[in-house]
Amino acid sequence: HVGLGQVLLPMSTPAIIAQGGVYIMYYMGGNFEETPLSDYTTAETSSDKTIKGMKLRIGVALSQDGVSWGRVEGDDSTGACIVPYDKNDPDQDHSADLEEELYCGWPEVAVSMDDDTKEKENRFLMYYSTMTKETKEKCIACAISPDGFRWTKKGICTRPSDEDDGGCARCNVLPKASFQEKQGWSFTDDGYIMFYEGVSKKDNKHRIMMAESDDGFEWRKKGIVLDVGTSEDSWDYGGVGSPHIIRLDDGSMRMYYTGQGGDGTTAIGTARLYVNDDEDSSATWKREQAEFALN
Repeated sequence: HVGLGQVLLPMSTPAIIAQGGVYIMYYMGGNFEETPLSDYTTAETSSDKTIKGMKLRIGVALSQDGVSWGRVEGDDSTGACIVPYDKNDPDQDHSADLEEELYCGWPEVAVSMDDDTKEKENRFLMYYSTMTKETKEKCIACAISPDGFRWTKKGICTRPSDEDDGGCARCNVLPKASFQEKQGWSFTDDGYIMFYEGVSKKDNKHRIMMAESDDGFEWRKKGIVLDVGTSEDSWDYGGVGSPHIIRLDDGSMRMYYTGQGGDGTTAIGTARLYVNDDEDSSATWKREQAEFALN
């Protein structure tokens, strides 16, 4: 099975222009390999129970038109560019002190807007969801690349604590930016902001959190930015997650997210944040009411 992570659009960065103005897709996939079910849970399970497709890996594909895609073979024998770190795998790079991982999925790639980093190894920053083998924590890890295809892991960058003690996953990372009415959005600010899905052990509900970083590696958590619906009848009362943010021409920011009702049904919703001198990205996001026009 395969799942979409992110698509970088042509000419969105000088690095991609240099590659010929193509679309770059980052995706995750799992095969029929069986792994012990006990690896993924702290609950007691039979030692002979296994599960297929859980050892997710991350791949890259290219397209000239955004419709037809071709895979790019990674360094791993499977063709993937990012695989779960295994200390016993002789084909993996063991130069860094990394925690062993059970899967790598939901890739999110941020491209540095600083021209000084164009030729550096961290021109591209990838954030992916993983689970540590030893502690079974759901975390967000980071990898760097000079070209978007060859990646070097840097380890866990966001792990569970306090409000998200049940796990961290599925993030969206943006370079910091400021807005002026005449000039529009300006990416002159240093650092990044991360919106991610955090789970609380208190009620096992997923909420959307935020973190900030000056360098893309060390992150400071800012807490919940979008909570679950307040009423049991709310369509997203059971949980919210998988945030994706876009900056709009009027200086506001819109978040698309998935929500789960109390009955387990899921849907997609939006929230809006108006940014001005008195607010920042951790300010209150307000849900938008969907409007439909039927012809």
